[in-house]
Amino acid sequence: MKQIAFYGKGGIGKSTTVCNLAAALSKSGKKVIVVGCDPKHDCTSNLRSGEDIPTVLDVLREKGIDKLGIETIIRENLLKKEDIIYEGFNGIYCVEAGGPKPGYGCAGRGVIVVIDLLKKMNVFEDLDVDVVLYDVLGDVVCGGFAMPLRMGLADQIYVVTSSDYMALYAANNICSGISQFVKRGGSTLGGIIYNVRGSMDAFDIVSEFANQLNANIIGKVPNSPIINEAEIDGQTAIEYAPEEEISKIYMELAESIYQNNTGTTPNPLENAQIMQIGKMIKERIKKQKITE
Repeated sequence: MKQIAFYGKGGIGKSTTVCNLAAALSKSGKKVIVVGCDPKHDCTSNLRSGEDIPTVLDVLREKGIDKLGIETIIRENLLKKEDIIYEGFNGIYCVEAGGPKPGYGCAGRGVIVVIDLLKKMNVFEDLDVDVVLYDVLGDVVCGGFAMPLRMGLADQIYVVTSSDYMALYAANNICSGISQFVKRGGSTLGGIIYNVRGSMDAFDIVSEFANQLNANIIGKVPNSPIINEAEIDGQTAIEYAPEEEISKIYMELAESIYQNNTGTTPNPLENAQIMQIGKMIKERIKKQKITE
């Protein structure tokens, strides 16, 4: 079993990427489970025709057992796997951690609870899954959201970014957290996934960023209208248009990630270095405006 966590700036297309990779892995014969670690609990919706599923924290609250210890819940059989695990496209298992009621408690608690529950309930073993994909909230690398990398739970971490300055800035912050946790037995960086957003495709700038970071670009996902069309129908590109080029790209990326058994300890950029990357992006934007 391979466990992989995905991080990235909010809105960068991380959940879209994770769902498409899950669909691609399932089409290649792997048994996959996606664990959504965002309190918005919408990580897995494109695997279930846009339908949300009950979160683990919501189920615990509805059953009135949210104040009990996990050992007690399991010992007294107060929670069943089917209460929190739902099937999606092509048999992919879906779990959403959820979060506290707005204004109450720690947003990362859902991640802590769901990971502990899944582990102690032997979910991965009982379902005999080949791959676990963790879709983690934005660029937060503290508290519960850091669990997949802090505890070395994931075999590898992948960071999703575009060539947008703030996306690269967030990616650098995430890698700073990864570099610190690696020293304490945390997960290594499997690579950067370059997800093209908007009209600017600056692979050379992202490549320069990755080189300075001591990271590999594991793959590039081009900007495709098929992705947006599929999401309107609550689907992945793999399900919506399996013969299109974008679906083939996701299939290749999924295989590259699955076969990758190496990782690096990132060397996060200093402030002056990341600002220099920003200047490169600014110049590219100016040139693009001139050509337009």
